[in-house]
Amino acid sequence: MREDFSKKLMAWYAVNKRILPWRNTTNPYKIWLSEIILQQTRVAQGTKYYLSFIENFPTVTQLANASENEVLKLWQGLGYYSRARNLHFTAKLIEKEWKGKFPNNHVDLLKLKGVGTYTAAAIASFAFNLPYPVIDGNVYRVLSRMFGIDNPINQPISNKIFSELANLLIDKKNPAEYNQAIMEFGAMQCLPANPNCNNCTFISSCFAFNQNRVKELPVKLKKTKQKARFFNFLDFQDGEKTILTKRTANDIWKGLYQFPLVESQKNSQRYQRLDHGLNNPVQQR
Repeated sequence: MREDFSKKLMAWYAVNKRILPWRNTTNPYKIWLSEIILQQTRVAQGTKYYLSFIENFPTVTQLANASENEVLKLWQGLGYYSRARNLHFTAKLIEKEWKGKFPNNHVDLLKLKGVGTYTAAAIASFAFNLPYPVIDGNVYRVLSRMFGIDNPINQPISNKIFSELANLLIDKKNPAEYNQAIMEFGAMQCLPANPNCNNCTFISSCFAFNQNRVKELPVKLKKTKQKARFFNFLDFQDGEKTILTKRTANDIWKGLYQFPLVESQKNSQRYQRLDHGLNNPVQQR
């Protein structure tokens, strides 16, 4: 079944794949750039940013030589700006350590800032045709439904289970095409909600479909219930001086500076005028 799965998957991809600008290249810089942009970003939105970056910085050397402000300006609107800073940092590292040439092995790719297991596998397979399977949300969903894996995908122990299966399934002769195929199948056919099961090449062999468990798989443990926190910032001013404090606790925004803070149990919209011996009043915001 596993060999049959790979063959059917790649046959489906040959007919249904989308034409995307980063798919017709083995240039590791362009592939890396597309993968970083598409983290937490839909393809429709990310494409125009990818094209803009390629136009302004055609090579990793040109990206490395750009200023951070130039990079952030092009990134504006994509959010998660740490991705842009990691992108710039990594470009400068590649220019310095590898003389502008991308590392061509999985081990060195994992050393790059902002490049995790998935992105390293994507670059290794798409650029260098190395047999490293990509495992993202789409792949978890496809494998879980096809093979009836009900281990929660957000548990660390499940990584080993899915990785072992993915390594068995990948087409060792054409890993780039296989990886593109399984991600595309998850993105277009085996959708999170309302997957197109009745028109699926795997309808006779899919565990989830034949056991009526499509809606149950993949399993994902519920996250801890979010707790509401109410921050009341105090603005102490004395002439041109303003008091700031540094967050040192092991909490959100650690190491950043802020106005003095009082955390409360309830939301308060009140503004209070207090006298602490300063020339200007204190406001609760």
